[in-house]
Amino acid sequence: MTIRAERIQSLCDTIGRARILILGDIMLDEYLLGSVDRISPEAPVPVVEITATRLLLGGAANVAANIRALGDEPILMGTVGIDDAADKLRRLLGEKDISSEYIVTDPTRQTTIKTRIIAHSQQVVRADRENRDYLSPEVEQQVLDRLLAVVDNISAVIVSDYGKGVITKDLLERVTQLCNERNIFLAVDPKETNFHNYKNVSLVTPNHHEAGFAYGRKIVTEKDLMIVGQGLLEKLNARSILITRGGMGMSLFSRDGEPTHIPTFARQVFDVTGAGDTVIATFVSAVSAGANLAEAAVMANAGAGCTVGEIGTATVTVEQLRDELDRNIRNGNLMAAGPGNRNS
Repeated sequence: MTIRAERIQSLCDTIGRARILILGDIMLDEYLLGSVDRISPEAPVPVVEITATRLLLGGAANVAANIRALGDEPILMGTVGIDDAADKLRRLLGEKDISSEYIVTDPTRQTTIKTRIIAHSQQVVRADRENRDYLSPEVEQQVLDRLLAVVDNISAVIVSDYGKGVITKDLLERVTQLCNERNIFLAVDPKETNFHNYKNVSLVTPNHHEAGFAYGRKIVTEKDLMIVGQGLLEKLNARSILITRGGMGMSLFSRDGEPTHIPTFARQVFDVTGAGDTVIATFVSAVSAGANLAEAAVMANAGAGCTVGEIGTATVTVEQLRDELDRNIRNGNLMAAGPGNRNS
């Protein structure tokens, strides 16, 4: 199918009027930027001379930043500790006009920090400081109470599961029940080890490695892709599965129609960090604006094409999204086809 330019422009005009809840693992992303011109005499490793430091929102907080950049109102829920990283996170959220009102402070956990050392635009190493234990029943109830306070006034829910313990099985089941009772669109960015908990949701957005792992079949060929995509759709009883495939684009499987393949829009890839956050945020924002699933996938693919051209987690605005879609319309690229029929 071909998405008409007029339809895309209409959707871009409508984006930015929704209230979207983001529930998940909130993180602080730290980037140490520098250069390498020698090897350490202590070990065969490069010595990076740090010239700059950047702090960015990560995990569920980056999803919220993407929602805000598109003009929608993000309601961010998750946990942080009582530490310096939590203070920095709240400051960054404030700078993005994202409320921290619904974040639960858990004194038993540290705030997750991912530190990446980057030299000459290449990641040298990543160091994680985190607690991956599941939330205590008391803290889980505090999160649920905050969700119950707003669930009747939201357009969609995004679950951002990075496997840091916020998305417990019980909490996910309760969120799914609440969304299904109210006909609220529920999208999940999955963690492969929790994959089979994501049942009866509107959308799951695995990459091809996660999808293959979850189904027990590595995606190598188009046949593998079809079997895994359709199989996960049935196994999870989901409305749709969007498998992201890196340079090969995305493939959408849904109960509403035939499988749809969207070729990549990326011009040059510098960093895929946070690309999945942009995909799910743009998809849900588009659906909230009235897009069907195939249209939302095309828009999400364009959003990801913008952000992978930047170092670190990044966001895309409606104007950037519109420009990227315009560019692909002019180049004749704005087409979605069946995975086994790329030229149709």
